[in-house]
Amino acid sequence: MRDLAKLVRDAAEHFDVTIGPAFPNSHLSYTAPATRADGSEAVLKVQFPHRECVHEATALQVWSGDGAVQMFDHDASRHALLIERCRPGSPLRELDCGAALDVYCELLPRLWKTTSAPISTLADEAYGWCHRLADEWERNNRPVPRHWVEIAVAACRDLGPSQGECVLLHQDMHADNILRSEREPWLVIDPKPLIGEREFSVACIVRSNELGHSRELVRYRFDRLCSDLGLDRERAQAWTIAQTLAWGMHTRYTKHHDTIRWLLNED
Repeated sequence: MRDLAKLVRDAAEHFDVTIGPAFPNSHLSYTAPATRADGSEAVLKVQFPHRECVHEATALQVWSGDGAVQMFDHDASRHALLIERCRPGSPLRELDCGAALDVYCELLPRLWKTTSAPISTLADEAYGWCHRLADEWERNNRPVPRHWVEIAVAACRDLGPSQGECVLLHQDMHADNILRSEREPWLVIDPKPLIGEREFSVACIVRSNELGHSRELVRYRFDRLCSDLGLDRERAQAWTIAQTLAWGMHTRYTKHHDTIRWLLNED
């Protein structure tokens, strides 16, 4: 990436904002509070370009503030976005698991919008996982049982081409990517969007250990989401296992590995 400090200065000048110190814990982007020329608040976000965030601006445009933060402006050449600031901005993780699931069940149907916008598809993502998972398993010194890889690859091969209605998905909607706000009680941030079937939405929430990490809580999140949202349990579980493994193959992701073990009812 080009010099970050210069990109931030250029983006701030382009959007005509004054920025404050960067927010902590931003790993895949630079984010900082910004004040617009009219005195209103915003957030300046400069992305560290990667495959999963390439269509973030497009997703925010499709949602148009319905359940997600509004995007005020976008500068594609600098990978920069000017977006709504959430106040007070506390994360969903502060709620207990049941109350947090109430929020998910209210937000998800609003985010599941049909669109012809040029956004990466779940079918393509699943195809890629089919061809990468075995190599990643070897490269990471075989951190999980081999049959988990076989289960995930078979799931991707079967689910990708056989999806139901495809809608806009947020594939990283964990409990730190939903913030308390003034415009609405809760708003989603930081989309890593895909176009795919609704059942895939369960994956990131079920493994969201911010809401508690135990066999009972993983099963509770899965059962509650499938029941309340009318999702196909078999497809939702297969997608959850596949994405959890694709995003958590490394040995450091032991909690992700627990999630897979509990979903498969293995000891």
